[in-house]
Amino acid sequence: MDLILFAVPFFFLLIGLELLADRWRGVRSYRLADSLNSLSAGVLSTSLGLVTKGLALLTYDFAWRHLGLFALPSDSSWVWLGAFVFYDLCYYWHHRLGHERNVLWAAHSVHHQSEEYNLSTALRQTSTGFLFGWLFYLPMAVAGVPPQVFLTVAALNLLYQFWVHTRHVPTLGWVEWVMVTPSNHRAHHAQNAIYMDRNYGGVFIVWDRWFDTFQAELDEHPVVFGITTPLASWNPLWANLQGYAVLWRDAVGTASWWDKGRIWFMRTGWRPADRVAAVPQVKADLSQFVKFAVPLAPARQVYALIQFGFYVLGGSYLLAHGDSLSGGALLLSCGWMMGSLYSLGAWLESRAWAMRLECLRLLLNVPALLLAQMLGLLPAGGAAGWSLLLYSLCSAVALGWLRRRAVV
Repeated sequence: MDLILFAVPFFFLLIGLELLADRWRGVRSYRLADSLNSLSAGVLSTSLGLVTKGLALLTYDFAWRHLGLFALPSDSSWVWLGAFVFYDLCYYWHHRLGHERNVLWAAHSVHHQSEEYNLSTALRQTSTGFLFGWLFYLPMAVAGVPPQVFLTVAALNLLYQFWVHTRHVPTLGWVEWVMVTPSNHRAHHAQNAIYMDRNYGGVFIVWDRWFDTFQAELDEHPVVFGITTPLASWNPLWANLQGYAVLWRDAVGTASWWDKGRIWFMRTGWRPADRVAAVPQVKADLSQFVKFAVPLAPARQVYALIQFGFYVLGGSYLLAHGDSLSGGALLLSCGWMMGSLYSLGAWLESRAWAMRLECLRLLLNVPALLLAQMLGLLPAGGAAGWSLLLYSLCSAVALGWLRRRAVV
C-alpha cells in the first residue's frame, strides 16, 4: 500500500480544519498564492518522484543484497522499531547536511521558501533531493534492514512530520524533550539568526539535544518564516531551480578554478571572495520584513484554485497507477504536470503573458490526450479522456469570461 497516496485525502481534510481554526482564532496563516505554491511544489515532487525514485531503490537494494552485514527478518517487530529509530537518525544527518552544504541546501531550501507556516507548508517538498539523498540511508541497507521495511518507515517518518507544520499547537511540556513538535519545528523554519540551523530531527528531537543543535522557540523572539534569500516567486519550477542558479552564477563568475568546483560543497552561504566583492548580498532587516505578494483579482484566484484542484486529481492518478505505466507514459505525465504548474505559477504572479500561456496549455491538452491514449496512460474513449476535454472546454470558456471582464 502507498501510505502517502492513502493519506492525501486526510492531508486536505486537516488543511480544511486548520483553515477553520484560522478563522475562529483570528490567525491569518494562509494566503492562497503561497499555499498553492507550496502544494504545487508537493504535486511536482510526487509526480517527478515516480521517475526518480528508482535511483534510491536500486542503490538501496544493491547495498542490502551485496553489502548487508546481517539478514534481518522483515516480520520482527524489533526490526521494525529499530528501523524506525535508525531511519530518523539517518534523516537527522541528511537534514542537517541539507542545511550546512551549498548543493544540498539548493535542494532542501524549497521546503523552507514559504513565508507562511501551516499544514500546506508540510507538503512543500523538493523535486531534486534524489540527487544526493539516497546516500544518507545506505547505512540502513548495510545493517540489513529489508527494503520493504525501509520504504515503510520512511513513509511513516514523512507522515509524522505533517502535523508539526502548524501555528495552532503551543509547546507540549515534557514532549518537547523527546519528540519533534510544532513549537520546536516552527523554530526550525525561522530565518531569525537565533533559530538558524537548529532542530533537524524528523520524529525525535533527542538527536538535536545530543548533537547540540537544539533551540527552543522563544516568546521574546517571534519567528519570521522563510529563507534569507527570498524566492519572490509563485512558480514551483523556479522554486526548485533558484538555489542551483545562484550557485551556478557564482561558479561561472569567479576567476578561481578552485572556487568554481568547491563552491558546491562548501558550507551554506559561502561564496568566492571576488563574487562577494562584485555582487554583495545584503541580508534583509527582519524588523522591516515584508512578505512577497502579487495582487490578483478574486475571480482569478478562484480560477487558479479550480485549476489546481484538477492537478491534484491528476497527481493522485499518477501516484495510484505510476508503477504500472511505461517510461514514455511517465515522461509525458511529468511533462504535462510541469507545464501545467508552470502556467499556474505565471497566473498567480499575474504575468502579462499568463493568459496566452493558459490558452496554449488548454489547446495542448488535445494532442496530449491522444498521445496518452497511444501510450496506454488513458483508455481510448474512456471517461477520463472525455473529462479532460470537458475540463479544457470549461476552462477555455472561463478564460474568455475573465478576459472580457478585464477589458470591461
